[in-house]
Amino acid sequence: MSDTELSSLFASSESTLAADVSAELHSIMRLLSLSGQELFYKWEAYSMKLGSENTKLDYKTVRDFRKDLQDALERESRSKAPVHSTKKPINHTPRPTSNSDVYGVLDGLVNNTPAPRTAIKRRNEYDTPPAKASRSGQKSSPHGTPADALQTSFADRPNAGSIVESLNSHITAEESDAPHPSESRVKLKANTEISKFNYKSMAMKISEASEILDDRIDEFTALVQEGHGFPESAFGNPAARSTSEIIAVGRIASDSEGSINAASIVLETSRRMGAGLRVPLKMDSLPYDFFPGKIVAVRGINASGESFKVSENITLPHLSLPASRPLELEVHNARLSGSSETENTRPLSMIVASGPYTPDTDLSYEALHTLLDRAADSRTDVLILTGPFLDLEHPLIASGDITLPPSYPVSSEHTTLNDAFKALISAPLSNLASRSPNTTVILVPSIRDAVLKHVSWPQDRLPRRDLGLAKNVTCVTNPITLSINELVVGISSQDVLFEMQRQLVSQGSKGIGDDLLARLTANLVEQRHFFPVFPPLDPEKLPRPSAYRVETEGLTEDNKTAATGASLDTSYLKLGEWLHVRPDLLITPSVLTPFAKVVDSVVAVNPGSLSKRKGAGTFAELSVARREVGEEEGGRDVYTIFFACALAVAAGACPAPDPGQWIFVPARLWEILLDGYTPPRYQCATLTLTSATTLTTTPTTSSPYSASPPSPSPTVDSAVSTATWAWTTVLTQVLGGAGTRSAGVLRGEMAGGEIG
Repeated sequence: MSDTELSSLFASSESTLAADVSAELHSIMRLLSLSGQELFYKWEAYSMKLGSENTKLDYKTVRDFRKDLQDALERESRSKAPVHSTKKPINHTPRPTSNSDVYGVLDGLVNNTPAPRTAIKRRNEYDTPPAKASRSGQKSSPHGTPADALQTSFADRPNAGSIVESLNSHITAEESDAPHPSESRVKLKANTEISKFNYKSMAMKISEASEILDDRIDEFTALVQEGHGFPESAFGNPAARSTSEIIAVGRIASDSEGSINAASIVLETSRRMGAGLRVPLKMDSLPYDFFPGKIVAVRGINASGESFKVSENITLPHLSLPASRPLELEVHNARLSGSSETENTRPLSMIVASGPYTPDTDLSYEALHTLLDRAADSRTDVLILTGPFLDLEHPLIASGDITLPPSYPVSSEHTTLNDAFKALISAPLSNLASRSPNTTVILVPSIRDAVLKHVSWPQDRLPRRDLGLAKNVTCVTNPITLSINELVVGISSQDVLFEMQRQLVSQGSKGIGDDLLARLTANLVEQRHFFPVFPPLDPEKLPRPSAYRVETEGLTEDNKTAATGASLDTSYLKLGEWLHVRPDLLITPSVLTPFAKVVDSVVAVNPGSLSKRKGAGTFAELSVARREVGEEEGGRDVYTIFFACALAVAAGACPAPDPGQWIFVPARLWEILLDGYTPPRYQCATLTLTSATTLTTTPTTSSPYSASPPSPSPTVDSAVSTATWAWTTVLTQVLGGAGTRSAGVLRGEMAGGEIG
């Protein structure tokens, strides 16, 4: 249709259609395959719905009109979606039976009144299958295989022990025939403020949630400015009309209620930079990898005031990599070697598994028992188990049909969820503790755990005492960042990879090739968060749990429920952020294909589910070799002593000494600096003031250090001699010189950080 014909329908006699309005109307006609007359009828209906007879036909109104048509079309498509018919199809020729007139040839001589039917209770779906399959069973059923079909037992599972994915398979894992270590070879340390997870869930305030979302955009704005060295004047409001090129930082969102697509991408600004407005993004041919909630920085121009045309997609700065002091590595290596000289040094061994731990057909937990046997036989140092343990979506848990082992002292009629956890989870873990007492077990909860009262993500720990867990079991939060010796590990049981994959919209290549799993993981690293998706995926779009049977008035019927979903508490989203450094190891359980990859210097592992709905699953096994410290790295210990002494003086922990005097560094300070290792009698070094700006340290006879003082001597601010060196400056130089934790981290560690 020409512009003239379109104007004759939509424009009044006194005016003509604007060019942008006409172009948008033509676009709607092409998109929805409408004629001009049909589009005009829909416009009249839309105008009446707005309740105004004088609705102005401008670009903004046409955009709203387009959105309304798209929403109506999507609702219509969903309503016409095919529904599985419960009517039994006829796939064979009907055969006459007694008292039946199949073809009507008897002309009413036979009574066709159907016999009264009696309610027949269907056999329980989860009964033990019979020893023999009847001929009228599964093969000829038009409904497919029923739920009570014969299944392969766990012991007879195919391809047991086969390797699905391997990383660095060219490195041969060292094996040792040494006996069990006399003590644990692992030291755990939380890099997350665990106490903050004990918040009151289901009490989110909209004002607090909006501030958290707003602050995240402003924080990334500061990161982009600092990381790329942009002046503050380079940033602006992308929603404001301007002919100048600016840099805009905001959150990716969709302008419609449906799934995000290339045409519905908008950039949501913060209140400080853009008054919280949203503006459509025009990416043209630029490559991008977007999902709702992703924070992006783009350079472009908004000349029309209606959309932001992007000319460059600016990369976000990454967190720095974790590092350890040589002395810390020596302490960890000594712990791995053991106290006895007869014990051979072997790599740190880890097993990672994720729930569910039993199939939908029973609560035998055979997969968990087999995994724990493997951990005990192989003397695994660390066993990381992520939830769900008692799965809310398990048919037997959801229906309350829980049968405990005969050895458990509580009868099934009086079973609570805590009793079920003790019998099915805690008891096998206690058996592992008796067989391998030095295996450290880490339990990470899940939103789908039935025993946990905390129903929101981020999520508090499992109640260790109430569940009767063994001493070698450590309960942590979801998510958690912790140090296992020198290894920084990030864990979250929430399936963020699946939610990102379902809402991902991309164009071009991000430099990672066609590896979708690597791209998803790269987004996590770039966003510095365990769950950067916002809003989370609608539970109706998640994999639906298996139905369970409910008996009502002598009849049984299937009860189908929706998936649990993320249950995101937006007010506490900051608890899911990565702090200070990237993890060495990122554990992200997902229903997607299990994998082990190195993405942006982070080893990312998806162990998969240990047990699938109707069969065995997968787990991950890791071997971490000890980090050898070279002679050049070991010489830095003298600097560690020197900086510890300078810090003790500057912090007021001890007075500034005269030349040649002894200096005593407090024990707590050494625990922070040296990660728990305290030299004998805290008598660490001789501090010699050779000039106003130079400090020289000499190891004492009682010190464990034997290195010579560095040459030339370290030089620091002269204010050290007067104990007025600023606290932040000292921390920055102490930690910056050694390439380790930042000043803010050390301050936080002075307040604790122990794992309960």
